[in-house]
Amino acid sequence: MKILIKNIKGLVQVRDKGLKWVAGADMDNLPIISNAYLLLKEGLIHDYGSMTDLASLSADEVIDGTDRFVFPSFVDSHTHLVFAASREEEFVYKIKGMSYEEIAAKGGGILNSAKKLQNTSEEELFDKAMTRAHEIIGFGTGAVEIKSGYGLTVKDELKMLRVARKIGINSPLTVKTTFLGAHAVPKTHDKKDYLNLVINEMIPAVAEENLADYIDAFCEKGFFTPDDTERVMEAGKKYGMRPKIHANQLSISGGVQVGVKTGAISVDHLEAMGQEEIDALKGTEVMPTLLPGAAFYLGTSYPPAREMLAAGLPLAIASDYNPGSAPCGKMSFMLSLASIKMKMTPEETINASTINTAYAMNLSDSHGTISKGKVANVFLTKKIPSIAYIPYAFGSNIIDEVILEGRIID
Repeated sequence: MKILIKNIKGLVQVRDKGLKWVAGADMDNLPIISNAYLLLKEGLIHDYGSMTDLASLSADEVIDGTDRFVFPSFVDSHTHLVFAASREEEFVYKIKGMSYEEIAAKGGGILNSAKKLQNTSEEELFDKAMTRAHEIIGFGTGAVEIKSGYGLTVKDELKMLRVARKIGINSPLTVKTTFLGAHAVPKTHDKKDYLNLVINEMIPAVAEENLADYIDAFCEKGFFTPDDTERVMEAGKKYGMRPKIHANQLSISGGVQVGVKTGAISVDHLEAMGQEEIDALKGTEVMPTLLPGAAFYLGTSYPPAREMLAAGLPLAIASDYNPGSAPCGKMSFMLSLASIKMKMTPEETINASTINTAYAMNLSDSHGTISKGKVANVFLTKKIPSIAYIPYAFGSNIIDEVILEGRIID
């Protein structure tokens, strides 16, 4: 099938194929072709350019892009999309002033999600997760990473990852999966025994079914230490899972340094960062990934984006969509938070949520930019005045049409 989009007000993020990320001052540069056309053919980006250069072309579908922008689909490189139930009761507790510890004592937190998930069948879990998958497609997301971590038993961690893999098969989303058994310690184990279960039973079982691309751990005070995290990362690497680490969300936890040491593709959260952590990331292949939705929901400090950019680092932005600390998968809202709370320019936020998140999912060759030969994952905006309107109009739905794998999505 061939789709021609013509008279595009601005074709955004047009780059030569091969660039893996942008960093530092370069993140403020966003290539845009004005008055453009885009030709999609057989599921791939086939051609693009200025309307003045458009020869006569036939297409199965012609879309008029007058006064509209075309973007590569968002790449959301950190989510917990598979979960059994929402946790709005904890939201109410939080409003009434309860601390995290008090909520946990009432049966809340990660262990709350684990209990609910363990009592949910794989089929029901899939149905619920597919509803969220369709939701984020409507928000402009075309590729997503999905973690386990609410199972906390061998059976239930495998169940989560099977559901995540099925989403990739049964939806037009590109899906990468992450094993996050080291998310919390269940009440049935002490930490030493549970780590042994993660390393000696869970990881081999996940690998046997080829269910995870990445290995993750929650490196944080009260959860898993840097030494614990390194053990889990190295165990996963033996089975071909590359590390992605929950690092420095609530405190300077050492997770950044473990990520660098173990060759992580990304370290995610980074609300708590010092100069030592910023320096540790310089000159590495590790993508610092910011999750402003979690900081917004929890009322914590935001990552020091401007300091990290000034140090020449690349930055990625993902949603952290989960039931406990970031119940939102709308990537355009993450861009708004990044601009409003972290003082990132619209150009920086778009680079952070497309080309840089594609790198954080090993998708640089196929996603994240408008480049010939890449997957035809794009969205058209409604009629808007500029790209800055996207983070500016934080409550508006600016997505008009979504095309994934060269097919128009209803």
